[in-house]
Amino acid sequence: MQTILLVDDEQRMLDLLELFLLPAGYRCLKADSGDDALRLLAAETVDLVLLDVMMPGLDGWEVCRRIRQQSAVPVIMLTARDSMPDVVKGLDEGADDYMTKPFDERELLARVRAALRRVPVGSETEVLRAGEVVLDLESYSLRFREFVVQLTMKEFLIVEAMMRRPNRTFTREDLLQVAWEHDTYTEGRTVDSHIRNLRDKLRRADFPVESILQTVWGIGYRWK
Repeated sequence: MQTILLVDDEQRMLDLLELFLLPAGYRCLKADSGDDALRLLAAETVDLVLLDVMMPGLDGWEVCRRIRQQSAVPVIMLTARDSMPDVVKGLDEGADDYMTKPFDERELLARVRAALRRVPVGSETEVLRAGEVVLDLESYSLRFREFVVQLTMKEFLIVEAMMRRPNRTFTREDLLQVAWEHDTYTEGRTVDSHIRNLRDKLRRADFPVESILQTVWGIGYRWK
């Protein structure tokens, strides 16, 4: 049984999420603060986090940032704020997806299933290698020389697909299929946000981003 960590400062929302998820066969852990969420994540095996943005103390953005320092677990942010700067900020902190409150139960379950379905499980090959670049399929990290870059699940899936097909140009729609599901209503510009975040991480590791992760203008992206 897969475990989902629910994080919201409103007990009513925690109970509602649990009401939606339990009949679908998920085990739910509930945290009403960012600190409680981080403690549970350290103590329990969690397959996905549903994370509210607006919370007192540690808000959802800060919690997501701290999660990403230690884990690649998929994070779906729940927010009443649907402006693009807020959405981009969540993605910048490492969220894999976002939903705007109020939401439909069917959409919530579809996004949860999509996120969990995209988590790699088991593989005969533990790493992908391309020159000095090594993609670890178990830790969801990328190694370049002495540097290790921890990837979010979406970043990992994008890099894995592109490394398996070097020199192929991936459209934004291709990458949406790789790391998202069409029924999650994700837009192409979300792919651009993840690529931008990925490039920033790689640059900090002295990775030759411009020569390897290339933009093909008007089409998409390519891994050389």
